[in-house]
Amino acid sequence: MGESQESIEDESHDESLPYAHCRPQPMPGRERLQLQKSNVCSRAYFVVVMVFFHVYIINIIALLLYVHYSNGPGDINIITDRDRGSDPPVRGSGGNLPQSDPPSRDPDMDYSQRFSLPRIEGIRVGHVQRVSLLPDRDHEMKTLSLKPLLFEIPGFLSEEECRVVVQLAQLKGMMDSQTVAPSGGQEEPTQPPLSLTTEETFSLLDLDQDGLLQKQEILSHSRSRDGSWLSPENLRQILTGLEASPAGMLTMEEFRHACDLSRHPLLQQNATHHGQTKRKSKHTWLYQGPGSHNVLHTLRNRVTRLTHLPSPLVELSEPLQVIRYEQAGFSHAHHDSSLPQPDTTCAHTRLAGNTTALTEISCRYITVLFYLNSVEGGGETSFPVADNRTYEEEALVQDGVDLTNTQQSCSRGNLRVRPTTGTALLWYNHLSDGRGWMGELDEYSLHGGCPVSHGVKWVANSWVNVDPDHQRQARYQRLVTHRQEAEPSKDTKHHPLSHSDLHQDL
Repeated sequence: MGESQESIEDESHDESLPYAHCRPQPMPGRERLQLQKSNVCSRAYFVVVMVFFHVYIINIIALLLYVHYSNGPGDINIITDRDRGSDPPVRGSGGNLPQSDPPSRDPDMDYSQRFSLPRIEGIRVGHVQRVSLLPDRDHEMKTLSLKPLLFEIPGFLSEEECRVVVQLAQLKGMMDSQTVAPSGGQEEPTQPPLSLTTEETFSLLDLDQDGLLQKQEILSHSRSRDGSWLSPENLRQILTGLEASPAGMLTMEEFRHACDLSRHPLLQQNATHHGQTKRKSKHTWLYQGPGSHNVLHTLRNRVTRLTHLPSPLVELSEPLQVIRYEQAGFSHAHHDSSLPQPDTTCAHTRLAGNTTALTEISCRYITVLFYLNSVEGGGETSFPVADNRTYEEEALVQDGVDLTNTQQSCSRGNLRVRPTTGTALLWYNHLSDGRGWMGELDEYSLHGGCPVSHGVKWVANSWVNVDPDHQRQARYQRLVTHRQEAEPSKDTKHHPLSHSDLHQDL
């Protein structure tokens, strides 16, 4: 059977066989017609695939363009956007209802969603990275600590720039940073002596009135803005007694044995001397805006390039503070910025803040400290708790000595930086809130100036002010911009809107 089939197939392919011409021939054009149908189907399938492919590519490109223009670099200039103009005018009572803006166009909400504060990465302690601050050279920036995030930039200023800043400060005139005890035989007005019993003293120090004296209450008293009326020996006795107590607290009887007020009387306050001096120096403020000396204007621009912050944010911050520490001059450890509270408002945004707030505080996101000369002896900048594993205020007292007191414990600081002409230090006073804005106070940024043992020390502080409330910061930016536009002819060269008469010393 198989052989017969093969013979038939052979005969079908052999045109020379007999009767081959009698076999029915295929209809003319049938095979070509089948070929044409196959070609048509292939071409249609190809066209459909290509159409879908091009539509897919076009959608991808459109999506990329949308993302680019929605989150592009142009959004960071929202703080300087003056093309938005003022709010839409409200029509009068002539029958037309006032038109309100849709909620999606809220400028404060728009500000918070799109504007952020960049931060420099520290990587690790000792890491060196190059930064471009001048057109003709780069600077090396070294990470000194991660808590706080602290950098050192040698050669940030030239010796000539340091000399100009010092001379401008001397011409402006220096004032005492804080009232110190009188000297030279001058007598101050005195008040009648105040005598307190041990029980009264204990009650005044017991802030929560629970009958127990805790270390936190003593620390709060010693760092009060109103000054301490306890003598240094009183403080040392009380802190030593607290450390010796197993419970870490003192009862009235234990306080009586720990502190001998008869041998070391209290320091009574008067009109000119507020207890223990927290700073011994002289300072002045130098405006850096339009019309200022070119060196001052250049320094502000250089700070902008270093911090990568928008220039208006830096320009509306405090003027440059120049400080002179003479021999034995110092400053106790402190934080440059403050913790915001419900009843406080930032000093620089008070125009757009809570006008009923009882207290204005300094809100300083970044500190840039310039060393204007090399000190012969002492004068280091100390960071007592830099890179500690944890931060506790109780740990600031060791062996009865407060680490914030640089006169006594400067050598115990975790990190000390020696002043060198032209070197700059940059550190962040606040953490990030996780959304690109300023968060809580970085308590590790505690720092102070060690006493100058030989020579004179000149430094300058450049602070970048930011309000923790991004909406209030946005309102402040618009308010200042509108004022400047409304009064273009007014000369504000010597009266900057943001800090006309506010310079707080911490």
